[in-house]
Amino acid sequence: MYAIPLGDDGAELRPLEPWHAEEFLAHLERGREFIGQYIPFGSNATDPASARETLQRYADLRAADTASYHGIWLDGKLVGGVLTLNFDAATGNCEVGCWLEPAATGRGLITRAMRVLIDWAVEKRGIHRVEWVAASGNTPSLNVARRLGMTRDGVRREAHPYGGVRHDLEVWSILAPQWREARARAEQKDH
Repeated sequence: MYAIPLGDDGAELRPLEPWHAEEFLAHLERGREFIGQYIPFGSNATDPASARETLQRYADLRAADTASYHGIWLDGKLVGGVLTLNFDAATGNCEVGCWLEPAATGRGLITRAMRVLIDWAVEKRGIHRVEWVAASGNTPSLNVARRLGMTRDGVRREAHPYGGVRHDLEVWSILAPQWREARARAEQKDH
């Protein structure tokens, strides 16, 4: 098992595996209402068996090289994660996403974890276009896309029926050369 430190505050990024089912379920229970404001993330994980099924599905997708889950642990406690979707190394395209329980917000965890994930996708896997899709009302998610240097490509109006409302979806992206420039600027600010 590997863990990637996300700073000096005890945060780290690790693969989220089927054997984490009970921890994943406990994490979802702490944040289900908050996480579920705009997406049904984890809604099918309601007991240890269904949590294991959810994580196994993504383990299978990782093995097929089409998607992946990565958990964010803070001081040894699972508090959120980042993921890839629609991962297609052959065309050089993927989508990324995230989730976080409320107690872990405001610390920059998603931005830091997403930098690691996008670096891996671009530098190790040759992804050229990384896409971020979020509901227009999900300001924290859209702010992460901005912090990552992404460009707003457009809005898919009322494309996401969820919770009795048709939400607009904003599509943001960053291309590999832009990512490298944004990372170089961020590294200069860090020093």
